[in-house]
Amino acid sequence: MEFSSYKTLRLERQGRLLRADFNRPDTLNAIDKVAHPEVARFFAELAIDPLTDVVILSGAGRAFSAGGDLNYMQEMIEDPELFVNDIPDVKRIVFGMLDCPKPIIGKVNGPAVGLGATIALLCDVIFASPAAKIGDPHVKVGFTAGDGGAVIWPHLIGHARAKEFLMTGRLLSAEEAERIGLINHVVPAADLDRVVDEFAHELLSGAMRAIQWTKLSINIGLKQLAHAVLDASVAYEALSNMTSDHQEAVLALREKRTPQFTGK
Repeated sequence: MEFSSYKTLRLERQGRLLRADFNRPDTLNAIDKVAHPEVARFFAELAIDPLTDVVILSGAGRAFSAGGDLNYMQEMIEDPELFVNDIPDVKRIVFGMLDCPKPIIGKVNGPAVGLGATIALLCDVIFASPAAKIGDPHVKVGFTAGDGGAVIWPHLIGHARAKEFLMTGRLLSAEEAERIGLINHVVPAADLDRVVDEFAHELLSGAMRAIQWTKLSINIGLKQLAHAVLDASVAYEALSNMTSDHQEAVLALREKRTPQFTGK
């Protein structure tokens, strides 16, 4: 894994532990056309990296990841082929995380939204600061929750709750996310680094092959679910990229106003 080849991820190795941060803090670590393939490549390379046993995934600055980049959304509206070209990377991110044998610890230091929430929730164990907000507001920008949200949310909290949160796009506080089983632990911000490091080193001191193969065994059912859902949900999202409501939502965000949806 060549760290210098990544422009949107900051990577640091400490022995067998790899620290990986989304590194676009000026955009709240939004995922744009550069970050999207890089994140997909990262999980593929991580799976076969002989120097890494455990990963801590977080975000630089005050966010984990704000999800899709607004400027890139407008580019995809103007050229829908860009969205189509991104579909393989969506699948590579989801299956890359599920197929990677290395435990991925999510350190959610701030908002994790949209695709950022999907990536956070696909981590194997998730710790969050009280400052974190977690949600998948695809529908609030006229998008179908297609890039993994329809896979992981029902798996973690059941279909009824998942429908409520995905159809409204409501953001959850870290405390509420912990209460309903969406994440593992809420930790005071001052203690977050220490607690996550302690957990990482607990894993590093264990029987690593047994730990990694246990992760892969648990993920078998989740991979079957992802195979059943992801193609259709991404296709629905591609269709929603071409709707008037999606364009209206992107314009409203840029103009800092409430969107006026028409159902078209």
